[in-house]
Amino acid sequence: MEHPSIIKVVLLACGSFNPITNMHLRMFELARDHLEDTGKYRVVKGIMSPVGDAYKKKGLIEARHRLEMARLATDSSDWITVDSWETLQPEWVETARVARHYYEELLSAEQNNDDVDTVKYAKKRRKEEKYFKGSSHQKKIGSSHLMLLCGADVLESFGVPNLWKREDIIEILGHYGVVCITRSGSEPHEFIYKSDMLWNYRKNIHVVKEWVTNEISATHVRRAIRRGLSVRYLLPDNVLHYIQEHNLYSAESEQKNAGVVLAPLQRFLSPSSSS
Repeated sequence: MEHPSIIKVVLLACGSFNPITNMHLRMFELARDHLEDTGKYRVVKGIMSPVGDAYKKKGLIEARHRLEMARLATDSSDWITVDSWETLQPEWVETARVARHYYEELLSAEQNNDDVDTVKYAKKRRKEEKYFKGSSHQKKIGSSHLMLLCGADVLESFGVPNLWKREDIIEILGHYGVVCITRSGSEPHEFIYKSDMLWNYRKNIHVVKEWVTNEISATHVRRAIRRGLSVRYLLPDNVLHYIQEHNLYSAESEQKNAGVVLAPLQRFLSPSSSS
């Protein structure tokens, strides 16, 4: 029988997934191993939330394709699910707002006695957002925590001017917490030490060392596909078949949104932006 002090954790990963790779899937497994090895946590669910088209990142193909590829990649998982809520929003949605949405969904599931240990129901649920304002303490879904799962590059992006709102960073770190997966050449501990804001929330940042280094990146995968090179074993076979079937990732698609300012930079650089 599980000890009552064990904290259940739901991991939320936001990103382009353009395309989803084996490394994206490995991040969930690494995070679960790390948290459960502490003896304090049990990871019960993983949620993958692809960003919407309104993000305007260069080379970002349509959300419907990225969503379907993510679903294909997680088909065999009994604990990782993919949700379309973020992709269905007409405008780009800040990560903190995405976290609020899933916090509310998971809270509602617990109140209705749904089992957050499975993903069967979550894979079918498509509910609208309910805004949530929390306290300054890390959020629990009943007896569970919601934590943001990300790579070291995302953590370091907190220091990029106008890419994040300060209050959003504080909400993510203070209310939910972060599980950060390292990559070769990244120094998240050093970045945390140099940032007063991240240092204040260091106990809510779980840095996970990837000992079996894997430098798969979606950018490298797209480049190889454009050049007609093999990307097999870099991403699941069913995802590769989907890419081939729909003729995705061409020289033309890589120029999509070229010259367009990234959505967060548009919003946070705007003089009228105050929310």
